[in-house]
Amino acid sequence: MLKSVAVIVVPNFSVFEFGTAFEVFGIDRSDRGAGVPAFDFSVVAPEPGDVRMKSGLSLHVNLGLEAAADADLVIMAPFGRDQEIPESVMDALRAAHARGAWVMSICSGAYALARAGLLDGRRCTTHWHYSQDLASRYPSAIVDENVLYVQDGTIITSAGTAAGIDACLHLVREELGANVAAAIARDMVVPPHRDGGQAQFIDRPMPRCGSAPMEALLRWMVEHLDEEHSVNELAARLHMSPRTFARRFRAETGATPAAWLNSQRVLRAQELLETTELNIDEIARIAGFGHSVLLRHHFTKVLDTSPQSYRRAFRGAVGRSHLKPLQTRADQNRSKPGSRLKPLEI
Repeated sequence: MLKSVAVIVVPNFSVFEFGTAFEVFGIDRSDRGAGVPAFDFSVVAPEPGDVRMKSGLSLHVNLGLEAAADADLVIMAPFGRDQEIPESVMDALRAAHARGAWVMSICSGAYALARAGLLDGRRCTTHWHYSQDLASRYPSAIVDENVLYVQDGTIITSAGTAAGIDACLHLVREELGANVAAAIARDMVVPPHRDGGQAQFIDRPMPRCGSAPMEALLRWMVEHLDEEHSVNELAARLHMSPRTFARRFRAETGATPAAWLNSQRVLRAQELLETTELNIDEIARIAGFGHSVLLRHHFTKVLDTSPQSYRRAFRGAVGRSHLKPLQTRADQNRSKPGSRLKPLEI
């Protein structure tokens, strides 16, 4: 079980990304009745003392790298990708991995893991600004710039800034369950789960219509997951041709409408599996898959596990669901002869 966390900082480390790790693991929330444990949180450095941040501020660190020797999780805070870091830092990362501890990097912290040889032959990621450089410097690493975070064995790498929160909460879910992760996320006022395969916001030409109309459409789609959605109908909502809509949708979200919608339906199914005792058929209906067969297909394709296995792993102890039966427009449509959910095609 995850109990102790050590964050390694070196000169020129990034304060925000360091703060994401501290916010998840460094605050004692054990007295709030949500089942969140008090993590043993430590900040360590190769040379204890005042460690300069990228912002010009400094942090006084009392502990050396030896304090990370028995941590359950060792996190490498980001730093200047071109700067030299002591070999002792790589040794600490290698030792943590060798004894079976979790090792995580946030943003450019992946460079330290790569230099330590921990990313050889592994899928990994970093901020999209650095992904091509990381791949060229360390060709043995399998760098994916289009994800928020990657778990490969006991090594987790994440993209920049807020993706560090996602990676930390993902590990909490893995080790302590969805209820604990949701409690921490609720306290931080952030989403409890963003799938690691979600695209980073990579720089690409923005559509002339701006992001606000598309954002409003995305919110509407999430609120109507249990209904049918065709590209023609979605395009009409934004007064676009289907071809233009499909192109602009991908530019803003990094996915096709069908893929994005399926990912949101899987996320909704995850939430219902974690927090309710609804059966699989009911969850398939509410999430918008219509039938349990389609739910199992897409769920397994995205998460490489079945809905039943996911529920056993992440639901935790929950009472009977307080959800009332949902009477939606999709329910009403099903009562009409010949009505059924159709796949979204591009």
